[in-house]
Amino acid sequence: MDLSIFLIQCLNALQYGLLLFLVASGLTLIFGIMGVINLAHGSFYMMGAYMAYALAPIVASTFGGGFFATLLVGVVLSVIVGYVLEWAFFSFLYDREHLQQVLMTYGLILVFEEMRSLLVGDDVHGVTPPDFLAGTLPLGDVMTYPVYRLFISGVCLALTLGMYFVFTRTRLGMMIRAGSTNREMVQSLGIDIKFLYRVVFAAGMAIAVLAGMVAAPVSSVYPGMGDTVLIICFVVVVIGGIGSIRGALLAALLIGVVDTFGKVLLPQAAGVLVYVLMALILLWKPDGLFKAG
Repeated sequence: MDLSIFLIQCLNALQYGLLLFLVASGLTLIFGIMGVINLAHGSFYMMGAYMAYALAPIVASTFGGGFFATLLVGVVLSVIVGYVLEWAFFSFLYDREHLQQVLMTYGLILVFEEMRSLLVGDDVHGVTPPDFLAGTLPLGDVMTYPVYRLFISGVCLALTLGMYFVFTRTRLGMMIRAGSTNREMVQSLGIDIKFLYRVVFAAGMAIAVLAGMVAAPVSSVYPGMGDTVLIICFVVVVIGGIGSIRGALLAALLIGVVDTFGKVLLPQAAGVLVYVLMALILLWKPDGLFKAG
């Protein structure tokens, strides 16, 4: 493996890890703070990809906007839908057993899949990136790297830094971190825990939808695309530690490196390397890399 190929694989690992972190961060927030096992979180990622495909012509004809206007409309819609979903369904799950949470959220998966089939169909679709991001950058004398993949990494890094600022430097972040460890104490201090949960859920859904929209031009849009993402996101949450954002970031980057280089160096075993990594880390630290916070 020469230097240019190694550099490309490092960039691919970084891009995949950061994108995975975006999806998993919403899941670890909902799981760690609200205590709800949300099997429908992968459907939010799929919803974002289909929004990138279906909303683009509508936004272009209505507002005259392009790719970035579509992203903005998709995020706004996802915040509204997330707030309503928490109010209508998830607010009744906090004191229920995990089995009831699993059944409810699995039912939502079936609903989302049926709605997707009725509204968009079952075909595989492609999303075209904007023209100024469709080129490539030279790496060495022969190799090139897509500009859009660098754009994905940049968006993920910006959102990661934004989440770090919110969680460590704002009152909202303080309440979220406190709610993840002792929700009764937060409620006794006069904080509206129901509103806080709705904000967390809406934000988690919006982040997953944005990740799906950004990833659509490089991954295509197809039925059931959220299922694989859901499985790997639960692996991220388990490795990083339930409720830990920094743990989710480190776990996602580790999985990005293992998965990307595993497909290059050990293609026959690439499918199991991530789960071997999870097993080894859990043997070392059964509660994950970090505690909630």
